[in-house]
Amino acid sequence: MGTAVGEGRAGPRYVQIADDIVQQIRAGVLKPGDMVPSESELVERYGVAGGTIRKAMVEVRASGLVETRHGKGSMVKDRPPVRHRSSDRFRRSLRQEGGKAAYLAESAQSGATAKVSVLYIGPMEAPADAAERLSVEAGAQVLARRRLYFRNGTPVETASSYLPWDVVKDIPELFAENPGGGGIYARLEDHGHEFAEFVETLQARPASKAEATELALSPGAPVVHLIREARTAEGRVVEVCDTLMAADQFVFEYRIPASD
Repeated sequence: MGTAVGEGRAGPRYVQIADDIVQQIRAGVLKPGDMVPSESELVERYGVAGGTIRKAMVEVRASGLVETRHGKGSMVKDRPPVRHRSSDRFRRSLRQEGGKAAYLAESAQSGATAKVSVLYIGPMEAPADAAERLSVEAGAQVLARRRLYFRNGTPVETASSYLPWDVVKDIPELFAENPGGGGIYARLEDHGHEFAEFVETLQARPASKAEATELALSPGAPVVHLIREARTAEGRVVEVCDTLMAADQFVFEYRIPASD
């Protein structure tokens, strides 16, 4: 026998069913870690065809509240999104007083357990886009730092930083896995590179197969590609950070001054 759903609401039946499942998740009827009922169970519950349930589940997955694994079904996620507060996440006080790099500060604000795995640190030829942003020749030697970020044990972000060699060659901490409290920005400021601003460019797109594998996402899942330039008071870009994030794990919140 079908479950009454969507009463008083317009829209296709599959959208009404998806809304009902999403509301069950948000209300805690389906709790983090619970499996969403199988297709056959949902067919019986809502009294519709399997094709309608499959279309409804596409909408549910798009909400970012569940994760689907082939052959295992869909599970309610137990990870609230990290909030990116662009107006304060790079505050100097977080680095100097709290000793926290931006990602660790963000995770702490959301009550999550954060971990950073360093994949590579060392010299490499600058990729063309990074070289242009750093105002060095394409292929010039830069310091690369590639990291994989985890949140509650799940990979959520990869980041590759590129720094000019003439800036980093005399800062040995930047070649270490743990550069110390406040991260690489604190070490750069310790050596006289005071930051004036951080400029970020974001683009949403589907993950490639390799990217989905690295971030434990479903094939084609949405990701946010973010490129950040760290600019000093002298106007020089001393770091370009190329970041890829699981889109359902981050909320971007910007404070934009209304005055000139």
